Amino acid sequence: MEWRGRRTSSNIEDRRGRAGGGGGGGRGPGGALGIVGTLVVLLVGAYFGVDVTPFLNASGGGGTVASAPAPTGPNRIDDDQEAFVATVLAETEQVWTEIFRASGRRYAPTTLVLYSGATGSACGAAQAAMGPFYCPGDTKVYLDTDFFRVMRDQLGAGGDFANAYVIAHEVAHHVQDLLGTLGQVNAQRARVSESQANALSVRIELQADCYAGLWAQQASQRLRVTDADIRQALETAARIGDDALQRAAGRRPVPDSFTHGTSQQRQDWFFRGYRSGDPGQCDTFRAQSL
Repeated sequence: MEWRGRRTSSNIEDRRGRAGGGGGGGRGPGGALGIVGTLVVLLVGAYFGVDVTPFLNASGGGGTVASAPAPTGPNRIDDDQEAFVATVLAETEQVWTEIFRASGRRYAPTTLVLYSGATGSACGAAQAAMGPFYCPGDTKVYLDTDFFRVMRDQLGAGGDFANAYVIAHEVAHHVQDLLGTLGQVNAQRARVSESQANALSVRIELQADCYAGLWAQQASQRLRVTDADIRQALETAARIGDDALQRAAGRRPVPDSFTHGTSQQRQDWFFRGYRSGDPGQCDTFRAQSL
């Protein structure tokens, strides 16, 4: 993957260096944070890779919300890490703008918030232990700057393209939000049992993996993506499957508790998007089997 010297996105909000990054807060809208809270507690400080709030209702409501301070000056690409993130974000913007345009839609880019340790979001407190996540309440992606190191050192899933896959996956949740998929799934999840709600969450996550693969295919020529890069992304998908994470936490995998999909499923759907380059092939909700 060759990313240096390419266009960077201006949709970066850098909160690093701020005390508390804007502070903590209460629960996310509708209390949805608790749905995966148990798994996060099991893995905190050891294994990340679990998106905390991709399914929160964008309309808000419920819980206390902490607001982070607005940026006080123009964004600056002032370090290598931010330059990488801004470059990958720009590539997602180009790909999704083209895909939306082809279907007669307009793509409204997300803002990616870089923070260190903790910050506030419209979905409640953002903390490093949550891993990267997308918050529909403010349509922003949240990424702790230390996450890539943790992913490399503790999950053994490092590398530029592995990191790009993580960003593309979170942006995919924004795409789902724009298309109305998240809102529809929220409505369904509110009417079913916990295990059924988890199963719906798995389909959301696998679709995001497929969209990330689609992005990789569309951006492959510009970024000179190699077979080794794709293997890196697939290995990362395997490391953050629910079954792998539960085993890593010393527990027997419990399928009814899965919210993101197994390692094999995450690999399969990423590769499906990469192989096809077609968003129509990413409809996990019509798939008879995952």
